[in-house]
Order: sequence, then C-alpha cells, then structure tokens
Amino acid sequence: MKHPLFGEKPSGKRLELIKQSPHFKDGQFQNIHNTPQLSDGYSMGGVLYDFMFKKRLRPRPVDSLPSVKTDLLALTPNQDVLVWFGHSSYFIQAGGKRFLVDPVFSGSASPLPGGTKAFKGADIYTVDDFPAIDYLFISHDHYDHLDYKTILALKSKVGKVICGLGVGAHFERWGYTPDQIVETDWWQDVDLGDGFIVHTAPTRHFSGRSFSRNNTLWQSYILQTPAMKIYIGGDSGYDTHFAEIGKKFGPIDFVILENGQYDLAWKYIHMQPEEVIQAAKDLQAKRLLPVHSSKFTLGNHPWDEPLRRIKAIADIPLATPMIGQLVDLRNDKQEFSEWWKGIN
Repeated sequence: MKHPLFGEKPSGKRLELIKQSPHFKDGQFQNIHNTPQLSDGYSMGGVLYDFMFKKRLRPRPVDSLPSVKTDLLALTPNQDVLVWFGHSSYFIQAGGKRFLVDPVFSGSASPLPGGTKAFKGADIYTVDDFPAIDYLFISHDHYDHLDYKTILALKSKVGKVICGLGVGAHFERWGYTPDQIVETDWWQDVDLGDGFIVHTAPTRHFSGRSFSRNNTLWQSYILQTPAMKIYIGGDSGYDTHFAEIGKKFGPIDFVILENGQYDLAWKYIHMQPEEVIQAAKDLQAKRLLPVHSSKFTLGNHPWDEPLRRIKAIADIPLATPMIGQLVDLRNDKQEFSEWWKGIN
C-alpha cells in the first residue's frame, strides 16, 4: 500500500507514545468493551456478498438532493453557526473561531476509483468555498471521514489539526508539519485559548485505511466555548461511554451523532436510530443533529430511512437541515423542514 492516499503507519516516537496508552493492548487500540466488527451469525464474506450483489431498496436517491449553499466566506465573526455538508462533514463557527470536522469533498468515500460516489446534489462545496480554518477535527481515519484529496487541498487553510493518537502520521505524509498536529488519547483536554477547551472522549468503533486495523485511535470531542458545549460524535456503536461523557460534561447544548449506514450485521460499531436517541439522552443533549447519512451508500437501508426513523421517534429537539443550510447554534427554537420527503 505505497500510494499516499493510504496514509502512513505510526512509527518511531509516535509509536512509542501510542504504546504508553492504556487503550493500546496486544498491538492494537481497544474499545472499552469487547466489540466484534460483526454480530453473531454473520461472516465478512457473506456481508460483502450481500452488499455487492443483493438487491437493496432505494439505496441512493434518483433525484438530486435539495440544498442551500450558504456563503461561508460572508459569515460575520459574531455568528455562532453550523453548516452540514452531508454524511459526517460539517463546519462550525463559534465565538469567532472556525472549526471543520471530517471533511470529504472529493465526491467519493472510497480508495477505489469510482467507488462509493456521492449522491447527486450532495457534493456542492469545494475547498475554495471555505475561509481559513482554525481547527480541523478528525474523528478517525476511515475514508468517509479522512479524505486524502480534501486534506491535501485544505493544507494552506488549516491552522491546527486535532486527531487521535497515530492519525498524525497520515497528515505528516501528506505534507502537514508536526507543529500543526495535536494527537490525543481519550479523556484529555486541549486548551485552545480565549476560553475554548476541547475535551476528548471515547467512541465504540475501529480504525484503519489498509490491511492494518486499529493502529490509530478513534474518538469524539466535546468542544467547550465561552458560551456553549458541542459534542462532536464521530462514528460509534452504543455503549456506556455516552452516559459517562454526559455525567462529566452534561448538559450539552448541541450534540452531533451518527445516524445512518447501520445494519444488524455491524450493530456494535454503528447505532440504530433508537440507540441514537438514547445516546443523546445519555449525553444530556439539549438539541441533536443526526449525521452520517444523505451523501454515501455504506449500508443496506433505503437512503432516507435514517432521517425518517429518527424524526418519527425523537422526543428531544432535533435539527435536520438540508445540506448547506445554516443552523443557528444560539436558537434552539429553529425549525427545519422534512426535506427528504417526496424525493425518489
């Protein structure tokens, strides 16, 4: 795996630091509890066969998705806002600082040419649409969260990168300097100055960009600004860590959790919508933004099922913006349309 898009394995001093982590055992990072990648009764061969050859109901929209292209360059510093770009990519501006999370703007979430293409209308932003980014957050190194082409294109706009242990090796291979990269373990604090702190926390997932698995750390973040707390969830199966995070940091003003690409075959590493709602309650969320949908097909469910299901059961305030729509982080009464309805 010599092509740079596969990234780089941790080595040298970075690897020695990884080995000191209490979450690195038997040559790999470990979840809090045992986490099989597949549920009992499923095999990797069977899962891959079903994904590639079994007929699925509406895995991609035929129509182009509706969107609103907010001009990010025109935002004023006093606006506390979020813009979602589909799947798990989003921009946050809060307290005058700008944050970008898991950006994927190459039109693909796969290392294979032509693989896992974005839905029509879901890939409306390019790196040129962005202002300078103070902090780039990476939750883990899977291709649908860490995109080689996007990271290269962003290089001149990014101040600092905050990521899990080992993920910095990818960034250094791609030309980022060591002083740009802040690698963290779970339950650490990063002081950003001006009253901003990032707290790192666990998720229940895994990592890897080639044949090596779990040699970099997956994690979530609590972004604490002078005015609010925002939970940046990454990918995760349901587990006790949500309640632990809620106990330490709750209530949390705005919670962003994955809701999509789930399947009973991999129930330990991705949540069903009912579990997403429970996780939000565990976190003591005041408002929830469900992500990880509406851009790529990585599961077997209809493309709009995650939003339909969570909207039907949500008993906490829910933000469901269109791609590109401005979310006001200070207005918990903001209303959103059920934009996915009627799309073929």
